[in-house]
Amino acid sequence: MVSSAPVLPTGYSTVPSGMLVSVVTCLEMRQKPKPKPARPLERPLTLERIGRPVLDDYRALFRAIGEDWLWFSRLVMPDAELSAILHHPDVEVYVLGSARQQLGLLELDFRQKGQCELAFFGVVPAAIGQGAGRFLMDQALAKAWARPIERLWVHTCTFDHPGALAFYRRSGFTPCAFEVEVAADPRLSGLLPRGAAAHVPLADFAS
Repeated sequence: MVSSAPVLPTGYSTVPSGMLVSVVTCLEMRQKPKPKPARPLERPLTLERIGRPVLDDYRALFRAIGEDWLWFSRLVMPDAELSAILHHPDVEVYVLGSARQQLGLLELDFRQKGQCELAFFGVVPAAIGQGAGRFLMDQALAKAWARPIERLWVHTCTFDHPGALAFYRRSGFTPCAFEVEVAADPRLSGLLPRGAAAHVPLADFAS
């Protein structure tokens, strides 16, 4: 079947100043993976489902996790639109914690029949490399496949943690598509600090 999606021209394309371009990799899982032995944790962790997230609290955790990876979509989304997603009965939001500290976010979106999108997944910088991400992924897989789904999918991009793609593949996901995303640099508007995501140059080339 021939895709109807527009095809980018071969070669280099100029991007206007102020705009960022990332390559997005979509990954999927078509069956529940076999459970793996639990890994020892450096500290006890809990996972709590938040039935009706408070938007300010949600965005604060979203920012704490994603600032260095240029997460900004939920920061600019209108309140009514974000509420409609987070409060939908087929969207599950979980907070990873330890000793009353919020360490991570898990959001599972079951709104498309037979599928689950691992919509947002991440831990705060202080929790990286301590087993928190693996614990959170194990919980994500268990909760997603507890429902009668045929496909679990997620996407990552070139702005994400350099180990993200390999982590998803180790977890059982397989790349299934590439996309290119063009968006205004959120650091230039002040939405995120100019020093965020130092691995991505600021897109103010005309200044």
